[in-house]
Amino acid sequence: MDIATIGGIVVFFALTVVAIVHGEGVKGLQPFANMEALLLVGGGTFCATLVNYPMSQVLGIFGIIRNVMRSHGEDTSRIVGTFVALSQKAKREGFLALQNDVKGLDNDFQRRGIQLVIDGADQEFIRNMLETEIGFIRERHKVGQEIMNAMGTYAPAFGIIGTVLGMIMMLANIEDAAQVPKKMAIALAAAFYGLGAGYLLFLPMAGKLRRRSEEELLVKEIIIRGVLLLQSGATPSVVEANLKAYLEPAKRVMIKTAEAPA
Repeated sequence: MDIATIGGIVVFFALTVVAIVHGEGVKGLQPFANMEALLLVGGGTFCATLVNYPMSQVLGIFGIIRNVMRSHGEDTSRIVGTFVALSQKAKREGFLALQNDVKGLDNDFQRRGIQLVIDGADQEFIRNMLETEIGFIRERHKVGQEIMNAMGTYAPAFGIIGTVLGMIMMLANIEDAAQVPKKMAIALAAAFYGLGAGYLLFLPMAGKLRRRSEEELLVKEIIIRGVLLLQSGATPSVVEANLKAYLEPAKRVMIKTAEAPA
């Protein structure tokens, strides 16, 4: 699990509860227990998203949230070390000797790219195949980011709609002046839910998805570069020097200890 994402959400809710209890006591939490406001904001956000996007894409938001919550990231130094080791073996024994090594690779994109080299594909074909897949991955990620951004826009809007609706209902029954403050607090709870969902959940998740996408695409760019260098017959030192350019300085030192595939 991604500790940063979960920790940020949990700490915010904890600080909110502490602030309310510190100022008003436990009874201060009662105005926030408003199921009508929660249903209006949550249901309105979901329905507006359905209007904007196809059903299949909207239902995919649960997978999107799962991707945000889970820990993510490839060990780029290990990928570079693997390409260096494979280039050394290819120099000694040829590409066909890499067949067993490819089966032990965890990264499916890397495995398929090296398999194309073993099968004797030329550089242009390999580049087109791998870059086409990157293009489709980028588009899939873009849809997920757009959906989360849209929900982050809709949620605060429906929070305001809930507040306005609550105030209309309150003013329609203003004869009982003693109930006005209580109903006003309940009406404003919708704005709290909408703003909280938009600016704590949906918009930050869209940003996290964008960062996840950038990290994944960088890994695939490294793999494409490594596959093309391997296919060209570049020496291990050239492969390492080229792929090191993609890494942070701290990770470049780790290439020496990266294990080659069994």
